[in-house]
Amino acid sequence: MNIMRCMITTLVVVIAGFAVTATAGHRHASSNPSDIIYDLSRPWPFHESGPADDTDGDGVLDRDDRCPGTPDGAAVDAYGCPIDSDRDGVPDGIDRCPTTERGATVDRFGCPTDSDRDGVFDGRDQCPKTPKGATVDANGCPSDSDRDGVFDGVDQCPGTSMEYAVDSKGCPIPVSETYQQFLDSKSVSVNIEFASGKADILPASESDLHRVGEVLADWPEAEVEIGGHSDSQGAEKFNENLSQRRAESVKSWLTSHYSKINGRNLEPKGYGEKNPVASNATAEGRAQNRRVTFTLLNADDLGKDVETRRYKKRSE
Repeated sequence: MNIMRCMITTLVVVIAGFAVTATAGHRHASSNPSDIIYDLSRPWPFHESGPADDTDGDGVLDRDDRCPGTPDGAAVDAYGCPIDSDRDGVPDGIDRCPTTERGATVDRFGCPTDSDRDGVFDGRDQCPKTPKGATVDANGCPSDSDRDGVFDGVDQCPGTSMEYAVDSKGCPIPVSETYQQFLDSKSVSVNIEFASGKADILPASESDLHRVGEVLADWPEAEVEIGGHSDSQGAEKFNENLSQRRAESVKSWLTSHYSKINGRNLEPKGYGEKNPVASNATAEGRAQNRRVTFTLLNADDLGKDVETRRYKKRSE
């Protein structure tokens, strides 16, 4: 009898439970949630089950998850917090470059960036914006072995002496053509125009004299003969005297325009018509013979200094 009574009591409780469940479910759908004591429609042990227990889907239940909202795909520890082995700010599992060097700047995939493409990652690169092709050290800074201002790897003339000025390729800049003539031939010939029968230099010739003056100002040790030459028209003695005065006029012009020129090293000499370079029978030939020559007299004494002057110096 007692057993039967217990069974009946249990059945009544179950039926009552279903009734309460239906009522609670109705209230849950239509009433304020704060008015519901508990929703008996949910199975034992009266909480959400299945995927809802792990909102961020990281494998750690919400009740145990210390880092809710973990990005999808991120590897997490036992507490649900993302693991970042290389400490680049991108969690393992998402990080496509999981062994990035410490301090390197990375993109959203965890891969290091190298803006100047020098092989040293941004964040570690102490010399960003290094020119393309330049050789760099471990810090991303370009090297310049010959200290000419053009980086190794870009420098097309490595090993350039520090005394020479260089171009954008790192190669020494040759001196002027007039300078080269002095070095190669030890003599430069210039057709200087003078007033007829006089030693007055005409303005049209000043640009040629400036080219010579620049050389002599840069090379004050050079001893130079200024030779005056004429054509064969007129008396020989007159031409000789005129060419001497014209040579002296050129010396005066040079020393007055270039303070660095050592006047004591300039020796004017008039040759008259003695050393023609063309025939005096034609106007063209006579024009060639009317000239001023600049001849280096102490090339042997200058020795190696001659060769070192083939390129512009850094101070120029």
